[in-house]
Amino acid sequence: MKKIIFTILAFNMLVSCENENKAVKTKAIDYPQTHKADTVDTYFGEAVADPYRWLEDDRSEETEAWVKAQNETTFEYLDSIPYREELKKRLTKLWNYEKIGSPFVEGDYTYYQKNDGLQNQYVIYRYQTGDDPSTAEVFLDPNTFKEDGTISLGGTSFSKDGKTLAYAISEGGSDWRKILIMNTETKEIIEDTLVDIKFSGMSWYKNEGFYYSSYDKPVGSELSAKTDQHKVYYHKLGTKQSEDQLIYGGTAEEKHRYIYGMVTDDDHYLVITPRVSTSGNKLYIKDLTIPNAPLVEILGHTDSDSNIIENVGSKLYIMTNLDAPNQKIVTVDVSDPSPENWIDFIPETENVLTPSTGGGYFFANYMVDAVSKVLQYDYDGKLIREVGLPGIGTVGGFTAKKDEKELYYSFTNYVTPGSIYNYDIEKGTSALYTKPSIDFNPEDYESKQVFYESKDGTKVPMIITCKKGLELNGKNPTILYGYGGFNISLTPSFSIANAVWMEQGGVYAVANLRGGGEYGKSWHNAGTKLQKQNVFDDFIAAAEYLISEKYTSSDFLAIRGGSNGGLLVGATMTQRPELMKVALPAVGVLDMLRYHTFTAGAGWAYDYGTAEDNKEMFEYLKGYSPVHNVKEGAQYPATLVTTGDHDDRVVPAHSFKFAAELQSKQTGDNPTLIRIETDAGHGAGTPVSKTIEQYADIYGFTLYNMGFKVLPVKMN
Repeated sequence: MKKIIFTILAFNMLVSCENENKAVKTKAIDYPQTHKADTVDTYFGEAVADPYRWLEDDRSEETEAWVKAQNETTFEYLDSIPYREELKKRLTKLWNYEKIGSPFVEGDYTYYQKNDGLQNQYVIYRYQTGDDPSTAEVFLDPNTFKEDGTISLGGTSFSKDGKTLAYAISEGGSDWRKILIMNTETKEIIEDTLVDIKFSGMSWYKNEGFYYSSYDKPVGSELSAKTDQHKVYYHKLGTKQSEDQLIYGGTAEEKHRYIYGMVTDDDHYLVITPRVSTSGNKLYIKDLTIPNAPLVEILGHTDSDSNIIENVGSKLYIMTNLDAPNQKIVTVDVSDPSPENWIDFIPETENVLTPSTGGGYFFANYMVDAVSKVLQYDYDGKLIREVGLPGIGTVGGFTAKKDEKELYYSFTNYVTPGSIYNYDIEKGTSALYTKPSIDFNPEDYESKQVFYESKDGTKVPMIITCKKGLELNGKNPTILYGYGGFNISLTPSFSIANAVWMEQGGVYAVANLRGGGEYGKSWHNAGTKLQKQNVFDDFIAAAEYLISEKYTSSDFLAIRGGSNGGLLVGATMTQRPELMKVALPAVGVLDMLRYHTFTAGAGWAYDYGTAEDNKEMFEYLKGYSPVHNVKEGAQYPATLVTTGDHDDRVVPAHSFKFAAELQSKQTGDNPTLIRIETDAGHGAGTPVSKTIEQYADIYGFTLYNMGFKVLPVKMN
């Protein structure tokens, strides 16, 4: 590992106190003209104009020309920021350290992922289990897929004997995948590539083949056309994809947008989990030892998230939030698996449970105010111990095959780069396996968790991270980050980009908003459909707390979020434009009246509802939809919308239309720009080189519009 040595010299800003919070004056931006069309939709008798509907056509020359013109305008502005290149250099140098993933055993080999520092994609290495790890060889290098790194690895799955690998690739960040099949001994591709696969796992049955999921090829644009009929297939090695067996889905009377097939470790059962939306699933099981065995229904409704995580013979272990918002594990015999026969194995507690298995034990990873606590249980449900963790933060892993004696887990928080620990399963002892050598000293920074009141009095947690001894004078550049949706929890984790932000004296705050999963299903539901405004109110209250406690002020506050978090930023900035200086909505869901008409967007209706549900839902969505709430003559914060031209999850048309509305109606000097990454999707698999450029642009734009003519801290 190479250690990067930097000298950080603090110096006074070259602007006076009275002027330091004024935006740097630049020449007026000549935005590209975005013509308006006479498109109108009618919802429950109300006509709603959609003048930029034409931007939804991602295949048109007109949209392509608009994207090119917008990028030219945006990058002309970004190029004028005097310290943008300096930020890029620092990001590049801090990023350049060796990163190693947790080892795992498949067949005769131990595998792990590693990035030497600035490689666009992680490389998979392996060595013979029992040999010295220094003998490791390159097994699969995704950097060779395409020179610029825009083809990434989208998932791997080894056969039970480890002799065959199925791996998925993503091109240009798309959710559509191709699956290649490799002989792990020779590293040769042994079959034709499987194509048109999306939102899929790869679950092997013995060493004979695997189950995967996909949609029919969409009619029209592959990037934006609606996909709402998921199917599970079985691919038998040595056969063509056209011969793959349809296992579940595809019936006209029963549409499921997401269906997954999983084989139990003993190859005894196939588990099917059909979903209509991103929340809630049915649950079926099939005995693979009996030819033509029927699917047995365990749950025929989607009122819970339930899945089989383990079995011992016919005894099933099911993780569920059915009548248990914080999740629990139950057991039942496969002969009569209906919920009436479920027996609590690890009961629900006041904290949210995420379980895993390894070495003949269950590991119950609890989230306590967004940080991890892990308990180890045996297969009789007896508590063995609380696992001693390296500190307060987030752990991941705690998985291994049933006969293994040790496992590996990761630990991180907002000031601690991710480290890997080896855990002796029987003794319950941890030992540091690998710790990154990085030019960042965690001892210089601190994270503080606070609880603030939202508009309705709800207590909401937020973790604030910054340099120790930071003066609370209301003048610190601050990024407030949030998500608040889809039962997703924001737990502490280290980010190289955030480290660079904090080096500049920046404050990084993460609010655990309703709509997320930090406090279970009830917390999630409190931020969905007709309660979605709770999420925005929580975020606004977080900003007001940071201002009242003098961490920052409106002149030095930026709000940021991606995907559902991009919606959060869009709604917050249109409701309270004076609250922040900078808004950074990334790959956002911004047209709430039409989101469900693109790709798999209809599956998000559990969280959002749709404009077609009823008049009340339509009016509620229209009331906060960012695209529909940009007001003529309003002064919005400096805004940098970011998206990818290959985003087929939240199509870029959301961002295109929002940027067009802002540019048409904004008053005042604050720029409203859109940065459209080419050959990039929703975020996963983005090459390191592109990620560094994105952060340099985002941080440069943010600091520049907060009035910093030079960086708050000089970097040499």
